[in-house]
Amino acid sequence: MHSEFALPPDRFALLLIDLQEEHRRDIRYLVEGYDRVLDNSARLLASARGSGVPVLHAAYERDFGRVPLRLHEPVGDSGVPLFSVPGDPITAICPEVAPEKDEYVLRKNDMSCFCEPEFEGKLRETGADWLVVAGVWTEACVAATVRDAMAHGFRVVLVKDACGSGTIAMHQTAMMHMANRLYGGAVAATEGALALLTGETRHVWQLVGSTPLRFEAETIESVYDAI
Repeated sequence: MHSEFALPPDRFALLLIDLQEEHRRDIRYLVEGYDRVLDNSARLLASARGSGVPVLHAAYERDFGRVPLRLHEPVGDSGVPLFSVPGDPITAICPEVAPEKDEYVLRKNDMSCFCEPEFEGKLRETGADWLVVAGVWTEACVAATVRDAMAHGFRVVLVKDACGSGTIAMHQTAMMHMANRLYGGAVAATEGALALLTGETRHVWQLVGSTPLRFEAETIESVYDAI
């Protein structure tokens, strides 16, 4: 349901997940509507910086030197990672949302930001117990991070139009699956999230009960639009 909501002052941070060049330059990993995702994320980033909100960036880098090849993990013909190769220009964070030198950047070897032990400590140093989350892919790295964040006691505001996946349907269904179990959190569009980042109150979707969003293939878009 929708209700009035405001973030607690000085207790939230912005987290941008895997907004990397490969999602617009590698045909295997293209994100549909990525320009929109980047534009909305850049607006969130500018607002956070202007308001003094802590900002954390995450980038997937599959580094076999740090985390050895896993059982059944696919590799390229030359034995290199199949995606997110360290040092490859397309693994870089997109310039529209590039970190500033004083902003923390997590280089992670798995979907969830919490797979790297340093992340939770860096997050707690900010004093935040709320995370405003944007990034890609919705059903993969975003979802894994959100679930782990809740398991570690954080609450989450998902910015639904600043996330994306391989197709619009993949993104929308993933967002609804997360929303159905987003205990204590909220879902907002970019305009609402921008207001929240500056301390304003906005009407946003919050979970009441468990799994209230039910949809069929033909109702995906309408149910998604309602959150």
